[in-house]
Order: sequence, then C-alpha cells, then structure tokens
Amino acid sequence: MDKKTQTKQQDMSEKGKILSKPRIFFGLTFILFSVVLIFSFISYLMNWKADQSQAGTMLDKSIQSSNIFGKVGDWLGNIFIFESIGVASFIIAFLFLVFGTLILKKKIFKPWKTIGHSLFFICWVPIFMGAVTKGQGVLGGVYGYQIMDSLNAIIGTVGLWLVLASSIALYFILEFNLRPSSIKAKLNNINENTIGKVKSMMPSSDENFEADEELEEEALDNHPNISVTDMSEPVKQQEPVKVPKGFPEVPVSTNLETITTPNHTSFEDDDNAKPINLNLNTKPGLPVSTPEQAFDLTPSTPSQENIKFNVEIAPVIDVLDDTEKQSQELVEKHGLYDHKLDLAKFQMPPVELLKDYGNEEISINKEELEENKNKIVGLLKNFNVGIAEIKATIGPTVTLYEIVPEAGIRVSAIKKLQDDIALNLSALGIRIIAPMPGKGTIGIEVPRKNPTMVSMRSVIASHKFQNTDMDLPVVFGKTISNEIFMADLSKMPHLLMAGATGQGKSVGINAILTSLLYKKHPSELKFVMVDPKKVELSLYSKIERHYLAKLPDTDDAIITDTNKVINTLNSLCIEMDNRYDLLKNAFCKNLKEYNKKFAERKLNPENGHRYLPYIVLVVDEFADLIMTAGKEVELPIARLAQLARAVGIHLIVATQRPSVNVITGMIKANFPARAAFRVISSVDSRTILDSTGADQLIGKGDMLYFNGNEILRLQCAFVDTPEVERIAEFIGEQKGYASAFLLPEYVSEDATSSVGSFDPNEKDALFEEAARIIVSTQQGSTSMLQRQLKLGYNRAGRIMDQLEASGIVGGFNGAKAREVIISDLHSLEQFLEDLRK
Repeated sequence: MDKKTQTKQQDMSEKGKILSKPRIFFGLTFILFSVVLIFSFISYLMNWKADQSQAGTMLDKSIQSSNIFGKVGDWLGNIFIFESIGVASFIIAFLFLVFGTLILKKKIFKPWKTIGHSLFFICWVPIFMGAVTKGQGVLGGVYGYQIMDSLNAIIGTVGLWLVLASSIALYFILEFNLRPSSIKAKLNNINENTIGKVKSMMPSSDENFEADEELEEEALDNHPNISVTDMSEPVKQQEPVKVPKGFPEVPVSTNLETITTPNHTSFEDDDNAKPINLNLNTKPGLPVSTPEQAFDLTPSTPSQENIKFNVEIAPVIDVLDDTEKQSQELVEKHGLYDHKLDLAKFQMPPVELLKDYGNEEISINKEELEENKNKIVGLLKNFNVGIAEIKATIGPTVTLYEIVPEAGIRVSAIKKLQDDIALNLSALGIRIIAPMPGKGTIGIEVPRKNPTMVSMRSVIASHKFQNTDMDLPVVFGKTISNEIFMADLSKMPHLLMAGATGQGKSVGINAILTSLLYKKHPSELKFVMVDPKKVELSLYSKIERHYLAKLPDTDDAIITDTNKVINTLNSLCIEMDNRYDLLKNAFCKNLKEYNKKFAERKLNPENGHRYLPYIVLVVDEFADLIMTAGKEVELPIARLAQLARAVGIHLIVATQRPSVNVITGMIKANFPARAAFRVISSVDSRTILDSTGADQLIGKGDMLYFNGNEILRLQCAFVDTPEVERIAEFIGEQKGYASAFLLPEYVSEDATSSVGSFDPNEKDALFEEAARIIVSTQQGSTSMLQRQLKLGYNRAGRIMDQLEASGIVGGFNGAKAREVIISDLHSLEQFLEDLRK
C-alpha cells in the first residue's frame, strides 16, 4: 500500500473519531431524556391532580411541586399524559431510548419493527384506556377521550368495542402468525415432540433397538455409501422394495420409527407381526443404487435385534461468510464508503446562474385559435372529409388540433392533405399525426404566431427536475401540452442527435450537459468531449479537474484534433473491458449494483476494485470524424454502443449531416434514442428517425424525440453561451481533483517508429502499395492515400511519415504536397528490393 493511500486512510480514521464524539453526546442525551420522561410520568401519575394544577405556575416559587423533577416534571406530565395520549406517553420515552441506542450504534432493538409497534400502540392504547375509564382520569389523555367519544357517538358502545377488539386481534394475528394452518402445524410439532420423548423414555416391547450409539457409528464408518438424510423434507414416492419369498411386500415408509404392513398393522403394537429390520451388513465399497443393495431384507436374528437406530437432524445455522462479516464490521466502524469525500465541500451550481427571461406562461390567442379551426374544418370539408369533433392543445411553440373524423373517412385521405393544410394556414411546419398513439384522434400540429420561450432556468428550477430519482437525468424542454420532459440517459442508453446548421443542435447539447452538471457530483460523472469544430465545447475546459476525462500525457481534455480521437475511443473500449472484469469479479450485472456493493465495503480495493463514475462521451460533429477517419472511428463507436451500457459508459453523438454514409446501419441499430432538429429533406428525416416529420419543424429548438416507441415533439430549453460560462466558472473556481480523470493508455497496433528512425521490419502492410501510388502520380499527398487506399487520416499520416523516413518523399511543406524524391517506378522497385534484404 503506497503512502498516499495510508495517509488517506489515516485521515478517514481521524475524521471517524471526530464524528464519533457528537454521536456519543447525542446518543447519551437521548437516553438521559428518556429516563427523565419515564420518572416524570410515573411521579405525575401518582399525584396527577395536584401536579396538573401546578403545571402552569412554573415561575411561582411559593408553590411546591410533588413531582420528582419538580415543575418541569409537572409540565412534561401535563403535556404528554393529560393533554395528549395518556399512559401511551411511556412509549414516547421508550422511543427516545431506542433512538439513543441507535445513535450509539448499539443494536439492542430492531429499529423499524420497534417503531412500527410503537406507532400502533400510540394510536390505540389511548382509545382503549379512554373506553375502559369512560374518560375519567388521565390514563387515556385528551386524545383517547376525544376519539373514544367520537366513535361512541358514531357507532355506539358495542361498535366501539368491536373496533378495539378487531384491531387487537388483527395485531396479534399479524405479529404472531395466528392463522389456523400455522396453529395446527405448531400443535402437530408439539404433539410429535411429546410422543417422541415418551417413546424414548419407554423400553421397547421386543427389545429390538437396545444397542448403544457406538454400534451405530461403527456401522456408518464401515459403510460410507449409506447416508442419513433429513427426513423432515417431503420424500418422493418410491417403488415398493422387492422382498424374498416368504415375506409380505412392505412399502418403503418415510417414517423411520415404524414400518407398517399393507394392512396398516404396526410391528410395535402386534406381537404376531414379523418385523423386518434394516440390516446394515452390506459389503464395504459397494455402491448403493437400489434398495436391495442398500438394505439386506432378511429375517431378524438375535444379534440384529439389539441394534438401536437413531436419526438426528442437525440444526440449520445461518452463517455469514468471512467477506460478509468483514464488510459489516467495516461499515459499523467507518460507515458506508462516501465517494464524495475527496470533494466534500463541493457545491452544486445554483439556479441563479441561469438567466431569468421573465414570465413564460403561455398566452391564449382565441382569435388565432378560432381562425385556424375554421380554416382546418373548411379545407377538410372542401375535400369531403367530415369532422365530428375538434379540440386544441396549446404548447410553447405549436398548437395541437385533435380531430375526430366522421365514420367512413379514411386516415390516409387526411394525411395526403398535409401540404394543402399548410398552404391554407400560411404556416411553416405543419405536421399531421395520423392516428395519434393511444388516442382515437388525428393530430395536426400548427406553429403559433407568437411562440413562448422555454428557458433552461424554468426547467432546472422545476419540482419535477429537482426531485427526480433518475441516475442521469436529462431535461430537454417542454412538450406540446407544456409539460416538462425529462429522460434518463442511463436508460436510453445512448443518444443520436441530428439537425441542420443553426437549428438548435448545439444548444440541445448544452442543455443536456447543463442538466447533468446540476444533478451529479464530480465523483459520479465524467465527460469525454470530442469537438472537431474546436469552438462548441471549449467552454467546458474550466471544469477539467472536476468533470472531464482524458488520455494520459494529453494537454487538453477537450479533443479537437481528429488524430487523437481514435486513441481516445479505443482507450474507452479498454476502460469498458476493464470495468466488465471488475463487475465479473464482483458478481454484479451493472454499474449501479457494483457501486452499491463497493459503498457497503464488500469489495476490496487491494484487488483492484474502485468506485466507478459514469462516463459520457460527447461527439459534437460526427460527420467530420467519419470523413477523416472512416472505419477507425465507426468500429469503436459501434462497439461502445453495443456493450458499454452496463458499465456506465454512455454516448451522445451529434451531426449536422444525417446521411446514410455517416449514420450507418450499425450505428443506428445501437442508438434507440434519437433527437432530430429541423433537417432539409424528408430523406434526412427518415435517416435519423425512420420517419418523416423532422423536415416540417420550424427550427429554433423545435425538435422531435424518438425513444424507440413513439415520436414526441418538444421545444428544447434555451441556454445561452454566457450562462454556460457562468456555470463553468462557478465549478472551476472550487477545489477539484489533482488532474482530470485519466483513461487507460492506448498503444495503436499500427504504430510505427517516428520519422528519422525508420525500421523496414516495422513498416506498414500498405507501405509498398502507397509508395507506388505516390511515385506513379508524383504527388506526396496524405489525402490522396486516404482516397486511394480507403484509409483513415491517422494511418495514412503514419504511412507518409514512413515514406519520408525511408527517403521516398520529402519533408512536410505546409499546404503544398510533399516532394517525391524517386522519379519512376523502376527506381522504386529497386529501392524496395533493397529494403527487403
């Protein structure tokens, strides 16, 4: 164990000692207060009439109290006993005693069971005492008298006692399991035990079982194949044992005390019956497979009649394994592992950092609603489509008109009129949902003339978001019905976003990241950010030591160089494999179970176990990566999307060009959750959503969310760049970790030596083919190698470095192509032949 780990454990132990002092103080205080209450109540009940009159004269020195704790005891007795729940107040004192022992971590009582019983008696004891005393005295208190009096007036005296008797009976039935079946079983057990003891004390009539236990042990030692099992368990029905001629067939009985004949005559009761003894004289080493091999069913001899056969059932002892015991001891000593301890003083960003855009309530324009309704009804009527009913639901951006067509109208007839309705309403972004999922209506979404903004502050400050129990809550915005829409990224488990430039895609990414930053502690969440555009995610560089993850020996945590993306993605694959190994060794199925086990100290850090944070990979422009790196990016992305969910690695991939060569079938199959902002054509909408509709959106955050089942239209929450900057500054100014979260180091299999140290034995497999292309075209261009050999940028660049180191091409020359040193293919072949030697 290194010094850093030892120092950390010493600090934790010192903190545990410091925390133990307040625990002892409060625990003893609760116990002492419990004792004071008990003696005050006892003294008050002995002189309650006099003490009651003195309860309000605490400051009058001329009046002396008879309570053991003086006027304080009078006051406590009056408050708890007379004015409250009577003698049930002793339960309150008992609960203080229970809480005191719990604080001191002395498990004298079972807390939840004790509290449950106490609450039952607090409710019913005052009513019972009030009914017994008929409101006279203080045994039932004011509470007991009032409830008893009300019940007596409503259901009468007989009804009152029936209620009390029923509640008491129900309590005993539930507590002591007093059902008829369980009572009968207990009586049978008592009866069997009694009969067994009596039989063991009485001598046998024919003295068949008088041998001592040494003979039994000797017989079992000589015959290891014979085992005695617990006969309290039900035994399967077996075939009758074959008996030699001259003996009646006897069925195999599950009761070892007696074996009865078919006419149910007991050998112990009938002197004329011929007993059949279980002869254990089988040959040693003989496997027992049939009853004939296990027992020699022969007439008893005088020597065999003296054998006593006893069966004892060992008690079942619930024994915890060593690991469970150690974990319980560690939890009792140090408490549960707190992953937030390194940044214990970290504060989550306040809502005030987000801009308040004022009143965001939806205003209803009745004239606009009436005008749109008349246009829709009139247009459908012109096309002979009758409407039985129509209603409107107003959202922040669009209004949903739900229509119920008349009988006999085809749904397809209305869907074909989408362009005609848009023309008639003079509106952009008409979308028809026919039929609406779960409803017998057809929906027509019409954009509002004056849309309402949905600010990030309004959704973050909402009760729904603040009290969510999701693991990775992502708040997108609001639905058409003006409800806040949230989703759990850990359940998605990956999100694919697409949309044309300027339609709100980057704002949507910021909304997702902001909602996660407002909910997750730095120890619970890490981001791997890939930003080929270099300007969208650079705002989050200030939170590097809190929330970001990167490769070792990397300067910037936000990846802007496409050359480093492949290494990062492959490093994430290594992290995924390492996490699966940890989950396998811990016998856990997912990250949540693993972290819970680790917090309960059931996993040893010396075996490599550690608390695992969620990792979210954010790729802002995926199309650029596919264009520059091709398969080298697509394969690790697809592998992460297929397997990484269980180990807490989730992907958010965004692109502005949702074409089929960017969003391939392999990627779409592993991204069930998709968010589409406005796209140019219906083909792009089908690529991202497998359905049209994204081409009918109006932009500015108007989006469609597909969760694998249905498509929802949302208005994405707006978060501006200055708001993100304020959040990042607030987090970055706080104490963070020593560095960003370090991913496993990845060494490329295709990695070769650097320029100037070329080794012919380590050259790329496509080195010679690339050299022929370069020499034949006399163009030293890396991009040409990418096109000709269909390679990613990284591999093409490495081959070009090898060509330079071998002397085939010249050095890097800025924007110009490299100089080709070898002039013809014949000279190249001779050069390559020399390299092979």
